[in-house]
Amino acid sequence: MNYLNSDEIREKFLSFFESKGHKRLPSASLIPNDPQLLFTVAGMVPFKPIFWGKVEPTYTRVTTCQKCIRTNDIENVGRTPRHHTFFEMLGNFSFGDYFKEEAIEWAWEFLTKELNMNSEKLWVSVYETDDDAFNIWKNKINIPENKILRFGKDDNWWGPAGPTGPCGPCSEIYYDTGHVENCPDPDNCTPACDCGRFVEIWNIVFTEFYADEEGNLSPLPRKNIDTGAGFERICAVVQGKYDNFKSDLFKEIIEEIEKTFNVKFGQDKETDVSIKVIADHARAISFLISEGILPSNEGRGYVLRRLIRRAVRHGALLNAEGPFMRNILEAVIEKMGKTYPELIEKQELIKKITYIEEEKFFETLEKGVERLNKIIETLDNTKVLPGSIAFELYDTYGFPLDITKEILEEKGIMVDEDEFNQLMDTQREMARYASGSVEYDKTKSIYKEVIKRINQTEFIGYEMLESVQEVKLIVRDNNLVTEAKEGEEVELFFLKTPFYAEKGGQVADKGIIFSNLFESEVVDVQFVSEKVISHFVKIKRGNIKVGDEVTLKVDESRRKAIEKNHTATHLIHAALRKVIGNHVKQAGSYVGPERLRFDFTHFESLREDEIVEIECLVNEQIQKALPVITYIKSLDEAKNLDALALFEEKYGDTVRIIEINEFSREFCGGTHVSNTGEIGMLKIISEFSISSGVRRIEAITGIESLKYVNHLEKIVNSIATKLEVSRDNIESKIDEFMKIIKEQEKEIKKLQSQLASKEIERFLENPILVKGEKVIVAILENVDKDVHANTADVLSQKLGKGVVILFNKNNESNVSIIVKVSKELINKFNAGHIAKKIASYLGGGGGGSPIFAQAGGKEVKKLEEVVKNISNFLED
Repeated sequence: MNYLNSDEIREKFLSFFESKGHKRLPSASLIPNDPQLLFTVAGMVPFKPIFWGKVEPTYTRVTTCQKCIRTNDIENVGRTPRHHTFFEMLGNFSFGDYFKEEAIEWAWEFLTKELNMNSEKLWVSVYETDDDAFNIWKNKINIPENKILRFGKDDNWWGPAGPTGPCGPCSEIYYDTGHVENCPDPDNCTPACDCGRFVEIWNIVFTEFYADEEGNLSPLPRKNIDTGAGFERICAVVQGKYDNFKSDLFKEIIEEIEKTFNVKFGQDKETDVSIKVIADHARAISFLISEGILPSNEGRGYVLRRLIRRAVRHGALLNAEGPFMRNILEAVIEKMGKTYPELIEKQELIKKITYIEEEKFFETLEKGVERLNKIIETLDNTKVLPGSIAFELYDTYGFPLDITKEILEEKGIMVDEDEFNQLMDTQREMARYASGSVEYDKTKSIYKEVIKRINQTEFIGYEMLESVQEVKLIVRDNNLVTEAKEGEEVELFFLKTPFYAEKGGQVADKGIIFSNLFESEVVDVQFVSEKVISHFVKIKRGNIKVGDEVTLKVDESRRKAIEKNHTATHLIHAALRKVIGNHVKQAGSYVGPERLRFDFTHFESLREDEIVEIECLVNEQIQKALPVITYIKSLDEAKNLDALALFEEKYGDTVRIIEINEFSREFCGGTHVSNTGEIGMLKIISEFSISSGVRRIEAITGIESLKYVNHLEKIVNSIATKLEVSRDNIESKIDEFMKIIKEQEKEIKKLQSQLASKEIERFLENPILVKGEKVIVAILENVDKDVHANTADVLSQKLGKGVVILFNKNNESNVSIIVKVSKELINKFNAGHIAKKIASYLGGGGGGSPIFAQAGGKEVKKLEEVVKNISNFLED
């Protein structure tokens, strides 16, 4: 029988609702403009502002096929027929247009007419008090009353998608698969039974209420319809499959997995679990990376890392010994790229990032599993793994908790998650202290009193660098005081300040606070709460009292240097995204007067030509002297702009946006130049990795760039003078010298080999006997490592059965050691043990196999003692 394929089903759905007056819209991003959600978890998420009544809809009827990610049931993926991390949701939406009757009638029409589903196999449910929906199903659709079930809030109430938001009663449509294998009472089975026979394929949500944080409901300004139809489930039902993974959506992907591991889907239960996990996760991984998400240890990046590692673990269960995902990802891209072209556009990035993460996890997976298995053997009958062990596996081997749990569940063992979470919290707290992110009001109790008296310090430093203000509070030694004297270090508080307090990577301003009778140096400026600023000062002259009027003056040249570097970080961010891709996101920064650093997400080092291109692109914008425009928008308005933001950051109701022509647009509260020409020049001085998936650029601007160029020029001139050539000929002269040096090194090595060869016969004349076997102990001096190794080989060959211990004494700084034991004697001697023992005595380390080992030591003075007592080092 010919069934509709997935592409045909998707198109039929969208076309059907277009015929009912709906506007077809493309899928929104998996990353929602919603601080409550990590991912788009349902088709209605992009429309939440409309459901809330905050935004007027452009279209009152819309239809979509929305890509979604959910990981709340990740441990069930692979073990059931219908759990997924990535899935598609078909949706038709009404924003204050049609309501229950049309939504129900069209759902039924599509399923029974367009998809030709047998109406006898369809059942429905409604919310327990929703008589309107019940009567529509009974009287309009003519469904028998016994096939209309009333369910409570757990089953037939939807939302909100997050802590607060739109919600309402819903009506679900179920398909009877006839699968009764797990049913305790097949003759009386209904959708109320959780045996899996009945599959929910359609959910019509009558969105008419708003739920606040306490769960209170209030009517929405307009009644709406939100339909969610599980695409994977509908494909399986239409194609006569009980398991979603047997529909054509997964066919090519699973065939690639079968080929990769030489397995067959459907022949072994445990193998099937791994096949389904890899197939599901390959789809999620592809879509997440296509959205610019990179593996990391928090937020969305952690979800991606967790999925890759879970796929790797199941690949290892199918006997993978190294990265295997590439061809499987290609099958995903081939299958879904026509519908979602971003997969084709980002296919190389998807494969490369996954490969790097796979390779990294494979390095530790075997050790981690080995460690866990040894621990499992020692567990008593309580069958509970201590949280400290789970934390060790996470901290040392990179095992996400869910992988540890999954391995243990297969053996009937649980994890003490409370202890694990306590240790994680402790680690996070330590990290906060290490990064200096502890709030000031938690470290100084006096700040709580300060905040009560000063609700907010207004920053006026965008417009001015000098201002006369009244001293409101003085803090000395964690106490409020009314007066401070010359020589003291105190904190001053004002209602307004031109001094920028350290925030967002930008360092604090410095300067002076003074009056006719008083002067102090401002050494630091910090927030003691989200809104109150403290000025840390050293009093140089006179006294100061609460109520005094003083002048606050920012060091202008220092501020200007900081502004150059801050605007330059925005230009670097934009240039990085243009040169190496939109997956680049800011991961931290430092903006000081003398330099800047910019941390960003990327999976490999930048090539030299990429660094040059980024540098040129930034300097191009500087040379154009583009205006740097600042404006304030509401957070909702700002999110609709193409402005870069750290959405993990907390933003208020309004945000400040920095715009540089069409080149860069970012949320930012820092200070900036008025046009890019003020930066002068930017020079990148280094680019390197600071952690997995995060890299750092260090750069300088303005006068510091000139100083740097002058310094390099001085070095170049000095080298030219020493080489007695012009600057243009330095490179060729160095190449000439390098050629001579290499030839001389070859000659030295040749002479050393000749000298060592003459010594070999002398070494062989005086072997010592240990355990009745011949042992040669000899010392070379300052020879090349290749000569050292070759001499040891020749000695060993000429000696035959025996042991060779050959030292190479490098002046008085160190000694290298080679130990060779003939195969016949490995029951008496072990080269690795001997080398390690000698090296340890000489203050070094090393080792190797029973027949060959290398080591080194630093305490050269002890070498004669080792040679004299060599038999002691050959004993077991």
